[in-house]
Amino acid sequence: ANGNAPVQKYIAAIPGWKREIASRLDALIMRYAPKSRKAVKWNSPFYGIEGQGWFVSFHIFTRYVKITFFKGTSLKPVPPGGAGKDARWIDIHEDDLNEKQLAAWIKQAAAIPGWGKV
Repeated sequence: ANGNAPVQKYIAAIPGWKREIASRLDALIMRYAPKSRKAVKWNSPFYGIEGQGWFVSFHIFTRYVKITFFKGTSLKPVPPGGAGKDARWIDIHEDDLNEKQLAAWIKQAAAIPGWGKV
């Protein structure tokens, strides 16, 4: 489902502390990549730039929130998770959201070609 409404509905349904993390992530992404388009795909919010592709997504797990940068190997520093060709991720646990580092990654990721078609 494309647009802000499905993403906000998704975030509202997240239980406990992970809802606050998801809400902060959504706000950070929109602050540092204001031209982002939103969608919910595969039970995860996706953010992308029209004409460039999707650059970040997050997914809710039982004990953490996984933030995936689709072209993470191009970011500096490279996010710690992942071993594939392009994607890298970071797992966020309660109280360990580093907004300064995430903001830097979001700005970088939004400025380069992403994955797929927005």
